[in-house]
Amino acid sequence: MSTPSNLPPVLRPTHPPARSLRALAEVVDGEVRGLDGDVTIGGLTLATADLRPGEAFVAIRGVNRHGAEVATDAAARGAVAVITDAEGAEIAASAGLPIVVVDDPRARLGALSAWVYGTGADDDLPLLFATTGTNGKTSTSHLLEGILGQLGVTTGLSSTAERHIAGRVIVSRLTTPEASEFHALLALMREEGVEAVAVEVSAQALSRHRVDGLMFDIAGFTNLSHDHLDDYADMREYLEAKLELFRPERARQAVIALDSPYAAEVTSRSGVPFTTVGTPAIAADPALAASADWTVEILAERQDGTDFTLRGPEGRTLTTTVPTIGRHMAANAGLAIAMIHAAGYDWERIVAALDGRRIEAYLPGRTERVSGDRGPAVYVDFGHSPDAFEKTLAAVRHVTPGTVLMLFGADGDRDATKRHDMGRTAVEGSDILVITDHHPRRENPDTIRATLLEGARRARPDAEIHEYSPPERAIIEAVKLVGEGDAILWAGPGHQDYRDIRGVRTPYSARELARRALRDAGWPVPEPHWPVPYPTDTTPASDPERPAY
Repeated sequence: MSTPSNLPPVLRPTHPPARSLRALAEVVDGEVRGLDGDVTIGGLTLATADLRPGEAFVAIRGVNRHGAEVATDAAARGAVAVITDAEGAEIAASAGLPIVVVDDPRARLGALSAWVYGTGADDDLPLLFATTGTNGKTSTSHLLEGILGQLGVTTGLSSTAERHIAGRVIVSRLTTPEASEFHALLALMREEGVEAVAVEVSAQALSRHRVDGLMFDIAGFTNLSHDHLDDYADMREYLEAKLELFRPERARQAVIALDSPYAAEVTSRSGVPFTTVGTPAIAADPALAASADWTVEILAERQDGTDFTLRGPEGRTLTTTVPTIGRHMAANAGLAIAMIHAAGYDWERIVAALDGRRIEAYLPGRTERVSGDRGPAVYVDFGHSPDAFEKTLAAVRHVTPGTVLMLFGADGDRDATKRHDMGRTAVEGSDILVITDHHPRRENPDTIRATLLEGARRARPDAEIHEYSPPERAIIEAVKLVGEGDAILWAGPGHQDYRDIRGVRTPYSARELARRALRDAGWPVPEPHWPVPYPTDTTPASDPERPAY
């Protein structure tokens, strides 16, 4: 199977390591089978489509099959060994490769990768910033990178939207890459002279061992709200997954935002030293937010940015502008600045770069305006939870003199328990609601829309609500419903360049569709600064060789 043309490449260090397979087995107390002498490995991978000659293939059990079933293909592609469990070892024996047998190879992948690539806690690495939370992870990560760049730091980034290596940009696959990919990426960043890396860490990354073997210098917490209950039994289990980042084996210190209801528990249960930051204007408990070590005061909200003042210990203060709309974006920027200061960067250096100036950061698909100076303002956003809808709609409302139209759909085969609340929040925060499709995956899109419509109509039976499918038509109809001084918030797709339809990644760009609809309606549009969608490809989004995520 060839590498899918619509999947970004997996990055490796330019100079791959040369590690002894026998020594690797000793690191994880593994049993070596079929090895005559020794072999040298130059990397690890979970998928044969990403495998390079000289690497070891790590075979784990997925939902439908065991990865060891494709060990023969791995051998044909140049794999020099297989790392798997006892079940996989029996299956992979016919491939004729040496096998290292370990208990739960996924759980061992972080330690294995750190050893292979020399990217463990005691190795010489860039500063590592990790941000977790339900909303704001991507924005905070991109703001961290932007601010560090203004300080003259050579940066790296790993977010839902993109991977950056010293200015080089690559589209992302997962919010947080698999451990083998992440450690390889970090080794490449080190080669390229990267000094600091901003990393978005999802709850799933913590639960599924994707950041194992890493030690983050600073861990940041944004907020916690209803999401991902397809992966976690309830909000309590979801919180527990997030709290794993704030353990001494994962982070050295933390900066915790006090704006969401779960913030107090995060501070009380943090296992590492921490400071706090609060934005009373958006906080669930304004008094608690006001008591934070750092506070964010909103000064002005405009379509081209949000001005705020950050105040901290010992009279520290600076005033700057985050280059997007929304008080929550100012909160994300305040968190990023506090994290940078906690990492040891001199306050006067931060002030010299930011005070009285704009933060120089591009936030792909995060309340990103794709319209021109005339006509309705159109924002494309990645938000896909009720809390994200509420905050982003409020931000759009604040800078819009006219009608606010909300356009959105919901993920199929994902947390269905939030759909009624998504519909409710969307209709309560908008003047006109348009419901469409997003990633239906293998679920019936008609059923998804029906649930969203039900939630919206229960909340506001008299509201103006429209339903259009597919989204290519929905944005055209939405533009017809608004005019000069109005705004459209298209929530869900954000930066993404595909839709998952029955397991097939179909090239798709909400940003381009919105621009086309505006242009066809006679409104001017600016030149884009995002990549063209990948060419059409019919490779299933859930490759049978890949573990189920």
